[in-house]
Amino acid sequence: MVSMSLRSTSLGDLERVVMEILWSEGPGLSVRDVIDQLAQRDHDKELAYTTVMTVLDRLSKKGIAERTRDGRAWRYSAAASREQLAATALRSALDTVKADRTAAMLHFLDDASPGELDDLRAALAEVERRRA
Repeated sequence: MVSMSLRSTSLGDLERVVMEILWSEGPGLSVRDVIDQLAQRDHDKELAYTTVMTVLDRLSKKGIAERTRDGRAWRYSAAASREQLAATALRSALDTVKADRTAAMLHFLDDASPGELDDLRAALAEVERRRA
């Protein structure tokens, strides 16, 4: 299990799109690289350089992206995989209901599709196999 020091796993719409770019095109993207990728993906509007720079800075402060100095510029990479970020978000959500996690999980599972339940069973079997 990877330990992450994310301060927040909630992402706004533009943050989510930028993270998709960091995951698929990274690591080590400049602000200009991200802007170019946004344009290639037919993003609905052209964004100012400072807007994208602010989004990347915010992702870095949340611990979701990492940045390294490259001369006078910064290069950005995802701090964790999509799956690790999702797992952290799930754990964070469960931590908000410490009093009755089982009830929260049951509410979640009541709405799960058969495929989601199969995925959960497979994941539990894998965890049990790893711990054996």
